[in-house]
Amino acid sequence: MNFEESVKRLEEIVRLLESGEVKLDDVNALFNEGAEIAKNCYKLLQESKGKVTVLRTELGELVEKPLQD
Repeated sequence: MNFEESVKRLEEIVRLLESGEVKLDDVNALFNEGAEIAKNCYKLLQESKGKVTVLRTELGELVEKPLQD
């Protein structure tokens, strides 16, 4: 599942949990699924963060620098 699909599924899980119409057994399964998806999304974001760079102008030159927090 890619990042966008993961976020869409997380939104669906939140909507289901907030609806109050899910059985207790299903709540636990949905929560666990959501936690795994969130962990995977975090991993994908961390991997992407290392690949993103920012172009900055320093002393009249264009310099490529890693993206910082």
